[in-house]
Amino acid sequence: MKKIGLYVKLDAEAIKQADELERWLRSRGMKIVREKSTPPSRIFSGQIKSCAPSDLFCVFALGGDGTFLSAVHWIGDRDIPIHGIKFGEVGFLAETSADNVFNAAETILNNEFLIKPRMRLLVKVFRDGREAVSETVLNDAVINKGALARLANIDTYINDHFLTTYRADGLIVSTPTGSTAYSLAAGGPILHPGVPGIIMAPICPHTLTNRPLIVPDSVNIRIQLAEKSSDIMLTFDGQAGLEIDERDTIVIQKGPRPVRMIVMPDRHYYDLLKTKLRWSGSRV
Repeated sequence: MKKIGLYVKLDAEAIKQADELERWLRSRGMKIVREKSTPPSRIFSGQIKSCAPSDLFCVFALGGDGTFLSAVHWIGDRDIPIHGIKFGEVGFLAETSADNVFNAAETILNNEFLIKPRMRLLVKVFRDGREAVSETVLNDAVINKGALARLANIDTYINDHFLTTYRADGLIVSTPTGSTAYSLAAGGPILHPGVPGIIMAPICPHTLTNRPLIVPDSVNIRIQLAEKSSDIMLTFDGQAGLEIDERDTIVIQKGPRPVRMIVMPDRHYYDLLKTKLRWSGSRV
């Protein structure tokens, strides 16, 4: 008996679809583990309320990209494949539309799917020399100033070699998967998920020559704030935030375990890209 995880957005349409999918799966002899999505939190607690059982065959995340990212956090470091069912307009992570959910589920149960590994970033925060936070992200880690704060002064090092001090509203450190999220809105490049790189994109930089930069995924990125910094947040995949200041050192590098994304055999990244971004007249 296969055990299937359903991770469901707190939305009437998504819950209704999850109820139908659960009945459909149970009628085929599947055992179901169901979890409600966790809404984003401004305060990072560092505690996981629950985690996915390690023996799940796969997880269906029913919602948007935010639900998918929350489901990835629920899975954690377990090698459990995940597939997103989209509810909403634009989404790059949840690739199957709600009206095609049963066809996708049939394909997955018949083991006719592909697994595409997606790199994650390991983000550690050291306060006064001690590790205070360790978190993985699929999309990005973002340093962002508050609405009333002045420009953030962000000292950045690559493999302990000083790169620059970004004077900006913030800095996005993104995976290739996250290149179509906040980084894209900040003027960053689109990076194919198979390209081994990390994007560093400043948010509204004071110096216009501070452009987005792609570095190898083998580097170690170290970030520190200038003295007397206040009202600055570090966010993890937009799901949780942590207040940081000049006492903190942020270290970012490639995570040890990728996310195992389930992809339908007839779906191609470039088709998804041109559809979501409405290239050549395509519609979402």
